[in-house]
Amino acid sequence: MTRYLLVTDFQSGPDETPMDEWKPEEITAHLDYYRALTAELTRSGELVGGEILTGPDLAKVVRSDGAATVVTDGPFQEFKEWVAGYQIVEVESQERALEIAALVSAVPGRDGVPTQQPIQVRQVMDDSPLDAVEMAGYLDTARGER
Repeated sequence: MTRYLLVTDFQSGPDETPMDEWKPEEITAHLDYYRALTAELTRSGELVGGEILTGPDLAKVVRSDGAATVVTDGPFQEFKEWVAGYQIVEVESQERALEIAALVSAVPGRDGVPTQQPIQVRQVMDDSPLDAVEMAGYLDTARGER
């Protein structure tokens, strides 16, 4: 079994209406869909974990040179999209991970229309690189050289 990280960006699909302008029943349907999907994936044993994250206005960015540490606050006005949450699924194939990502992307929005939020699917590595040769192989895949 392989683990995949499904990252939900907080960006709209075709309907750019902010959620604070949705009807209460549309928000309820949105949240109920997520709860039902989470329950289904938990029952199937495919959901390993996941969390909803606070907005970027509460985020911190840490940079250090090993001696001095600099911590900066949000909000990050330059970000058009930001990570709203994630799930980690453990599945038999990449195809199944993509199927689950499609279910997440189809969460209902206004008038029950699927939001089509982009979901980033990333395989979780089983082992981290141990030496320069393995790191070179990892960097090749990170650049898309397969």
